[in-house]
Amino acid sequence: MNVWCPDSCELGEGARWARGRLIFVDILAGRLLAAPTGGPGPAEELARVDVPLGAVAPVAGAPTRWLAAAGRGIALLDHASGTLDWIARLLPATSRMNDGVCDPAGRFWAGSMDYDAVKGAGVLYRVDRDLTVTVVRSGLTIPNGPAFTADGRTMYLADTGEGRIDRHPVDPVTGDLGAPSVFARIAGGVPDGMTVDDEGHLWVAVWGASAVHRYAPDGRLDRVVPVPTPQPTSVCLAGGRLYVTTAAHGLAPVPRGAGALHALPTSSQAPPTPLFALG
Repeated sequence: MNVWCPDSCELGEGARWARGRLIFVDILAGRLLAAPTGGPGPAEELARVDVPLGAVAPVAGAPTRWLAAAGRGIALLDHASGTLDWIARLLPATSRMNDGVCDPAGRFWAGSMDYDAVKGAGVLYRVDRDLTVTVVRSGLTIPNGPAFTADGRTMYLADTGEGRIDRHPVDPVTGDLGAPSVFARIAGGVPDGMTVDDEGHLWVAVWGASAVHRYAPDGRLDRVVPVPTPQPTSVCLAGGRLYVTTAAHGLAPVPRGAGALHALPTSSQAPPTPLFALG
């Protein structure tokens, strides 16, 4: 695995293939970044906001707009102007938004966490196409992901604070969640960002383990991909490559490659990130 973007992110996350390129965030710095498509090189900074930027999803029909899990809530981000148009401010000052993604039906799902990772303070929200924000699960610690199967009927959700990945049935029409079941528990590291490939396997960045795990739909660990830095944070499969964001947060001294975007050729593929279907 080689460095694709050498930019040192304090907390790189949210790798998504959107609008023909790999985008990701540096959460605590509030940066939205885009990787070069032709080969390794510095990332382009699309926007910088004055609050943590947990994750974004592209808005259908609006090439400069993103739905953002940012700061203490949900906002529309215009990267041309760098402005945030707030939809809902949901959280106390002790918490921030974290990872999020759209499901195949165009709804946005995003989690929140306490800055001190207080057990049970994490919440998962769903943003419907009319911008209604609904709490869909509470009592979490650090929700990460989520990740959806191509038919939208299954959602995987990592609770990084608990070292566990849950699997939920989802009604693809209404977005209603069924009861969770434990899909996998990880020892020697904790699950972070995830994606589902075209074969229905779940790829998981394992924070603290210098690895990405690939799980079969039955929960069996199918593959371990080494990452040359201890804190992988999210994964994306696109263009014949596995992309992995990483973090330098909390590391002293900072190892070489920590906080960089890494890439490895692979035959596995996944769909581009779904667009948020506003309206």
